[in-house]
Amino acid sequence: MQRARYHYDKDVYGYRTPRDVPADDYTPEELENRNRNANLLRLVYAFRSQGHRLANLDPLGLTLLENIRDILPERYGLKNPAEKFNLAGILHVGSSDPKAPLQEASIDRIMEHLRGSYCGRIGFEFTHIPVKAERQWFAKLVESYEKRTFSPEEKRYFSSLLTKSEVFDHFMAKKFPQVKRYGLQGAESMMIVMSTLLRESSANGISDIVLCMPHRGRLNLLTDLLEFPAEALFHKLKGNSEFPKEYADLNGDVLSHLAISKDIDVGGPEKVHVSMLHNPSHLETANPVALGKARARQMHLFEAGTENNCFIGDRVMCVQLHGDAAFAGQGVVTETLGLANLPHYTAGGSVHVIVNNQIGYTTPAMNARSTTYTSDVAKMINCPVIHVNADHPEDVAYATAIAFEYRHRFRKDVILDMISYRRLGHNELDEPAYTQPLMYQKIRALRTVPAKYEDKLFEEGVFQSRADIDAVRDWYNGELERKLEASLNYEPELEAFKGKWASMVHPTSAVTKLDTGVPVETLKKVGIASVERPSDFTVHSRLARYHIENRVTRVSAGTGLDWATAEAMAFGSLMLEGYHVRISGQDVGRGTFSQRHVMLVDSSNERTIIPLNRMVPPPGKQGKIEIANSHLSEYAVMGFEYGVSLETPNRLCIWEAQFGDFFNGAQIVIDTLISSGETKWMRQSGLVLLLPHGYDGAGPEHSSSHIERFLQLCDTPFDVNAKETNPNMHVVNPTTPAQYFHLLRRQINTCSPNNAPNPNQLQRNYRKPLIVAAPKVLLRHPAATSDLADMAPGTTFLPVLGDPLFADAEKAAGVQRVCFLSGKLYYDLVKERNDRGLDDKVAFVRLEEIAPFPADDLAAQIAQFPNASEFWWVQEESQNQGAYSFVAPRLEQLLGGARLHYHGRAPSAAPATGIGKVHKKEVADLMSGTFAGL
Repeated sequence: MQRARYHYDKDVYGYRTPRDVPADDYTPEELENRNRNANLLRLVYAFRSQGHRLANLDPLGLTLLENIRDILPERYGLKNPAEKFNLAGILHVGSSDPKAPLQEASIDRIMEHLRGSYCGRIGFEFTHIPVKAERQWFAKLVESYEKRTFSPEEKRYFSSLLTKSEVFDHFMAKKFPQVKRYGLQGAESMMIVMSTLLRESSANGISDIVLCMPHRGRLNLLTDLLEFPAEALFHKLKGNSEFPKEYADLNGDVLSHLAISKDIDVGGPEKVHVSMLHNPSHLETANPVALGKARARQMHLFEAGTENNCFIGDRVMCVQLHGDAAFAGQGVVTETLGLANLPHYTAGGSVHVIVNNQIGYTTPAMNARSTTYTSDVAKMINCPVIHVNADHPEDVAYATAIAFEYRHRFRKDVILDMISYRRLGHNELDEPAYTQPLMYQKIRALRTVPAKYEDKLFEEGVFQSRADIDAVRDWYNGELERKLEASLNYEPELEAFKGKWASMVHPTSAVTKLDTGVPVETLKKVGIASVERPSDFTVHSRLARYHIENRVTRVSAGTGLDWATAEAMAFGSLMLEGYHVRISGQDVGRGTFSQRHVMLVDSSNERTIIPLNRMVPPPGKQGKIEIANSHLSEYAVMGFEYGVSLETPNRLCIWEAQFGDFFNGAQIVIDTLISSGETKWMRQSGLVLLLPHGYDGAGPEHSSSHIERFLQLCDTPFDVNAKETNPNMHVVNPTTPAQYFHLLRRQINTCSPNNAPNPNQLQRNYRKPLIVAAPKVLLRHPAATSDLADMAPGTTFLPVLGDPLFADAEKAAGVQRVCFLSGKLYYDLVKERNDRGLDDKVAFVRLEEIAPFPADDLAAQIAQFPNASEFWWVQEESQNQGAYSFVAPRLEQLLGGARLHYHGRAPSAAPATGIGKVHKKEVADLMSGTFAGL
């Protein structure tokens, strides 16, 4: 069986790498026949590449079929319809015996076969695939399959799926006429697609499907096929929460975003676990999340040692459902497709199903895309596309089976474009004939898909009477009535905190100070091991001198440790405790500022190693770090990592931006998932965002990580006396390597996989996103270093750092001005204070964790300066940016009526100036103004 070839660093995961299988070689006789009958070969190729353009794909009949001369035999000099040709090596034509295809056929028979294979109600696009073996496989499959037949039992099952979907939509319209349900009417065959994928998965050893889909048909699929309790749906429809009463603090979400995670009995040899993700309304945002979750689930099987002989994607499959307008129009689709075959991102192929209703809200296809098909954007990854007319359920089932078989054989993406229509408006309260009168005149004249299929089966004798047909409708309508009545007494159950999340809880207190220290000898071991390499491994001379030798010297001495060293020791110490680490983003192995080098490259042959993965020689065990250098995307990659974090709570998952402001390309992920996923869906995430931040003259787009945006998304109370119990995320701006070290360890702190829990030590048995305004100049700043003692047992992350000059109460009593600030500005101001000889006049208090707001720690700092008459907030960001607007109303409450003075840049539309002289003047004014009047 052929597999796609991917490269994986052996230091990360040692599972078997798929190998390419060469294409079938033609025999000498076949080659001679192909040369002799080259014109026939050209005709066959014309059908393979152009036949879809003549296929009957549009159930509305509004699409004009093209007049394609390339598929006429006369064009190739084949004018005698009775002339017979040897088919060896050219075409596979079936016969009454499927094991003995025809050896020769007339032009008439060949044309009949080619039209039946390529110009029916299914259209195939595969000749653009660059891999010969895949093209050959596809052509042989399409041409050798006489149209697949289905048993009467299968046909009755298909009919029941279509009927249930229609009954559900009619029931909802009757009982809840004012609800926007985004029904499936006109595209009921989507149920056939999903049922076929589930059954094929069960029969082929796939145990898990990770599914994402938009709102269209979501409730139908959940209720009719995925066993979502209808009483729970009706309970929600009546305005109730989907969560138990004790979780009244959660916001919940709208009806069309509901999800499920459940083992489904699909009638195959095994149940299939389906994880349908919640859907934020921003179109296609769930796609990379599903891909990340699917990969993480498969990787968990490898890490657990249960699937050592599997290929990626053998047990887990990602299925992505799309709307047609969104697939062509949303950039995240293209970004996610770009991940499909990348090392550390592939999930072994996704099945993409476009539920193509030929319209986007009120926008017709001619205005929604610049391509012939909505699926054309997917050709960027050379995946095959199968178009199918959704009015014919058996063709849909057949096309779906081919899509599944391709994905399962080659572990690559495939597109199923199910062309249907939308019987009602975008939502059921909308009148579509306002803008598409002709289309909806045609639609309203059509019998429904379930009704047409029922008629077909009645004519075939599959249904003996109309009573057999009506029985299904009557039964399901009765079931829904009973579920509606049961909803009156329905009590929701919490779906979260199961499986891998069983040790986690919905927190009742925000634990921020934990003992995250590590024994010094362990830290030294990790620090030195982080740069060890084999004797035959040569690194760049400057890297050896300034990075490796310098690290070994400082770690051995235990002093002057820089940011990257502290980070490596945080990673390595967690790995020694059994945790896995994944850091993703552009150039993360080296680091944007050439600071990390957690992955080393041999200068002579570009061989790579990850020294941290070699700390414990076999057969010893340790966690692994995965260095995922991503493609140039923020939206899809951040969404992918969010999906990984949903699946693996005990993995430290990090996404790093090249510069802090680059996150804004993924703002939708932050708004709809990271900041709000827990309160909407009770889905926790421990994802860390590293956003390099700091004003150093780099201009508008490379200075600010827009701390203010994240703080605006935080649910921290304005009343500092209201103790924060469950913050939605943490926003930090650390200024020392040790603080960063403790933050990373705190993020994953829980009962260690390799150790029994310590009942005397606080554990952080929940997950929260961590937003880090990460440093740039502090990466190598001589004053921004830490000692091993700062990371030893008994040490922790401190949300507020006091001024070390004023630890003595007597000296603190002389302070006139207390300046609160955050970030690297501290080091600049300390130097300026020393240069001005004002060490006894002004104190600098660093706010390291801005949200949740550390009111108690700040109050203690304020009390330390009883004679201070001025309290300032100083920042390098513009007044309308940075932390000021968040901090000011809260800090003033702690000052007991004293005024908080702002000092920093004036409000600005851009984050920073791009004019060098202006920047220097702003810095000078910031420095001088801080000490004015002292």
